[in-house]
Amino acid sequence: LVKATVLLTLLLTGGQKVMRWWLTQVARRKSDELFMLNLLLITLGLAWLTEHAGLSLALGAFVAGMLIAETEYKHQVETDIRPFHDVLLGLFFITIGMMLDWRILVERWPLVLLLLTLSVGFKLALITGLARLFGAPNGVALRTGLYLAQAGEFGLVLLSLAGQHQLVPPQLFNPILAAMVLSMLATPFVVMRTNDIVTRVVGSDWLMQSVQMTAIARKAISTDQHVIICGYGRCGQNLARLLEAEGIPYMALDLDPDRVRQAAAAGHSVVFGDAARLQALMAAGLHRASALVITYLDTPSALKVLHLAHEHAPRVPVVVRTVDDADLERLRDAGATEVVPEAIEASLMLASHALALVGVPVRRVFRVVQEQRDARYNLLRGYFHGADDSTVDEVEHERLATVSLPMTTRIAGQPLSDLALHALGVRPVSLRRDGRNLPLTDDLVLRGGDTLVLGGKAAALSLAEEKLLTG
Repeated sequence: LVKATVLLTLLLTGGQKVMRWWLTQVARRKSDELFMLNLLLITLGLAWLTEHAGLSLALGAFVAGMLIAETEYKHQVETDIRPFHDVLLGLFFITIGMMLDWRILVERWPLVLLLLTLSVGFKLALITGLARLFGAPNGVALRTGLYLAQAGEFGLVLLSLAGQHQLVPPQLFNPILAAMVLSMLATPFVVMRTNDIVTRVVGSDWLMQSVQMTAIARKAISTDQHVIICGYGRCGQNLARLLEAEGIPYMALDLDPDRVRQAAAAGHSVVFGDAARLQALMAAGLHRASALVITYLDTPSALKVLHLAHEHAPRVPVVVRTVDDADLERLRDAGATEVVPEAIEASLMLASHALALVGVPVRRVFRVVQEQRDARYNLLRGYFHGADDSTVDEVEHERLATVSLPMTTRIAGQPLSDLALHALGVRPVSLRRDGRNLPLTDDLVLRGGDTLVLGGKAAALSLAEEKLLTG
């Protein structure tokens, strides 16, 4: 027990740094085969360590997955192992199916039904109770419990291990297995009926939904060509003031009851409602709206609202607020008419004031700012990260990096287009030679001493830098 505790503590505390460092060294070799072999080695090695410490092989593989998930290479790993995942998951369930004796289910169905009821009921009560403990409303807590009450794959692994070590009586193994499989088979049907179950069991949930939709519809029924504001924080309130000053009607949806109460008392057109739910958007008059503005910085929720708006009211333009340019393309691909990245827009405003103060004509300042917006902020995407940046570990975000070519570089004389940097997920931003910035063209020939500014994600930039420096 002591050995197992020490091993797990070491893996969970220091394993992440070691894993990131090791995968970085492997990725720099630019070999897909080597990367895949190392993933296999890491998984088998940790599985062997945990078994040697008295734990299971499966736990070691599970810990390996947890550690890899904390690195910037997790998406690449997911892509690489997808074929193995599909095949092995199929084999796993085939093995489980071979272990299950359906005659036991028929012969001992009362016991199977009892075990199914007890296990699902206990897990449902536990998850619902924990959700309530953490402050979730009754309806949300019950929904969470219904979604997660079934047995999982890891539970099947634990049952298999318990059977091997004779921790489960042989006569109970098959009934327990049958109950777990039945709970998994029933899950899709339970999920489809979750709303009906919750509204029947939790009367307040149905009443709350009904009151919310009625309040929203009552507010929106007399409005037309209005703007729907999703989220009524500072940004949403400022937008509402500007719309009101121009005589444009608006309807705001927000999930903070205190904010809604105070703003409504002050005469603002705001109601309590979740914009990520179709009923709320429809009650707010989505089909009659002139625009939809998503002001909160939660990208998954914004994507959900975008999907609903694009599916049910594709003609309504949608403006989305985001922190920076990291999710710019995702939001546009999801149907956003305009995406406003806060950090870049703040930079543009600072630049416009600074340019005006140093004597640049106001008309030219406006043109420069508008050109950047028309070009989708291409020049301003990414920035150079420093040691004191709070975002230094945000490896999924685009950043800038400079690469100074040695005077004796092997790629001297090659056109920039021949390097195929885009294939690595990297874009050239600028090239500086002899103190001057040169325009980037496909036929631009590189020389020793050139300084290239590249934009991309951290892992891609590392590969591109190595390619440029080693030729």
